[in-house]
Amino acid sequence: MSEPSCQLYLISPLEVGGAFPDRLARALDAGPVAAFQFRVKDVAEHEAARLAEPLLRICADREVAFIVNDSISLAKRLGADGVHLGQQDGSVADARARLGKAAQIGVTCHDSRHLAMEAGEAGADYVAFGAFFPSSTKDTKHVAEPELLSWWARLFELPCVAIGGITAANCGPLVAAGADFLAVSNAVWGGDEADGVRALVAAIAGASA
Repeated sequence: MSEPSCQLYLISPLEVGGAFPDRLARALDAGPVAAFQFRVKDVAEHEAARLAEPLLRICADREVAFIVNDSISLAKRLGADGVHLGQQDGSVADARARLGKAAQIGVTCHDSRHLAMEAGEAGADYVAFGAFFPSSTKDTKHVAEPELLSWWARLFELPCVAIGGITAANCGPLVAAGADFLAVSNAVWGGDEADGVRALVAAIAGASA
């Protein structure tokens, strides 16, 4: 059986203390997950690093890439596998210079072909498009259509991530359109995390068939 062409990219909830490390381990053990993005807001870097360290170990033990949202300096401090940059979070060139050649650098491109091509030319390792559906995780300012994924997959080798309100019930068209990764948060953390991962993995397999 071949690897599914589309893989899961888990994004953390904003609350990652308390029982969350156990939830993360449970989610990662429930099915194949390619990457985990550590996303906290309004937390000092020292505190963010303290929260991230147990999660980093859980991901490393399972060979899941650990990506830090927004902060190049936190990614460097943790020795993370990479960083995900919004349009206001610094340049790919700066991230590459500080994190090294092996770092995975992703860029939020909203619904913009232009931003995605710019990110690719700058040396990003993946581009993220969205939101494809209304999201409970963040306000939706940009709405993307599945055709954007098809266009990208047809023209470029660089992997693309689909993000925004994605669930097991609605992900099929995004997989069919050519998304390399589905970035999900509430679809997993909003209920039983193991069930959430299993449902998404099954939906991806169904849409890939």
